[in-house]
Amino acid sequence: MLFKGHNLIMKIIIDAFGGDNAPLEVIKGSIEAKCDFDVDICLVGDEGRIRKCADENSLDISSLEIKHTSDVIDICEEPTEIIKSKSECSMAVGMKMLANGEGDAFVSAGSTGALVVGATFIVKRIKGIKRAALATILPTKTNPIMLLDAGANSDCRPDMLVQFAVMGSIYMNKIMSVDKPKVMLANIGEEPSKGRELEIETYKLLETAPLNFCGNIEAREIPNCVSDVVVTDGYTGNIILKLYEGLGKFFSAELKEMLLDNLKSKLAALLLLKKVKNFRKKMDYTEYGGAPLLGTSKPVIKAHGSSNAKAFYNAIRQAYKFTETDVIGEVSKNLIKIKESKD
Repeated sequence: MLFKGHNLIMKIIIDAFGGDNAPLEVIKGSIEAKCDFDVDICLVGDEGRIRKCADENSLDISSLEIKHTSDVIDICEEPTEIIKSKSECSMAVGMKMLANGEGDAFVSAGSTGALVVGATFIVKRIKGIKRAALATILPTKTNPIMLLDAGANSDCRPDMLVQFAVMGSIYMNKIMSVDKPKVMLANIGEEPSKGRELEIETYKLLETAPLNFCGNIEAREIPNCVSDVVVTDGYTGNIILKLYEGLGKFFSAELKEMLLDNLKSKLAALLLLKKVKNFRKKMDYTEYGGAPLLGTSKPVIKAHGSSNAKAFYNAIRQAYKFTETDVIGEVSKNLIKIKESKD
């Protein structure tokens, strides 16, 4: 954090050219967040393009800092290029600033693969963490839950999944205010003997971990909010996430078609308008802003690729709270507890 007068001011670094709607929606979300939160915001990217975009849309960016770099890493490029030919792209420069102490958190809606590689090799992992995990917030029947890993690591070992569980539990406690989060392991059945060797061995480790572990959970039970944290490998987690997103769009489209089918259904829609709006809000990813990459030594938030201004605003809010509540410090403390319990 930076000193301003007698106070410490948090600085959030934003990849201005990450995502489908950059830089316009990034700028709009950043301006709004700057107004609402006591933070400094630095946009990383081509300064000329940022200022031109702001001028064309009558946006005042005088309160925002700009770090100029003209290069951008495309979503189709190999993720490892962020530390090779694309080492001066907006995402890489932003993470270098974070690693060098020039900011407190980083937000990007760019390539997930590049973000994971950059966070691992530029920002670095927390000491003792095997892999960083992409942690996604999912809507459920009642309260939102966390799924991790949602796509950062296709192949995992049991000890990695235990670390994911610890990090997810701390995040849900600190950020989502869940007391003693219920942690469950995604599996094909509830019995401890179910699943691959990965799930069977992970189950044994989770039973002795300093967590509120509540056993296995089948995918069909995830929307019913019987858990607060669902742990799995990145391959399985990404399939769950994509199916979840697809079904959400499917149900929303079907609901809209049913309610607008004829005059009677339109009249019924008027009576159900409030409930329909609440349902759509619950399924709206922009409400959560993005997915934290848990396990990095400093806060990194992955915003959705199609994020609008609202989503960027909420991603910045998430980065602010992530930093303020010292999730990373709590993760480090719990890793020490796990290590001591094994010794």
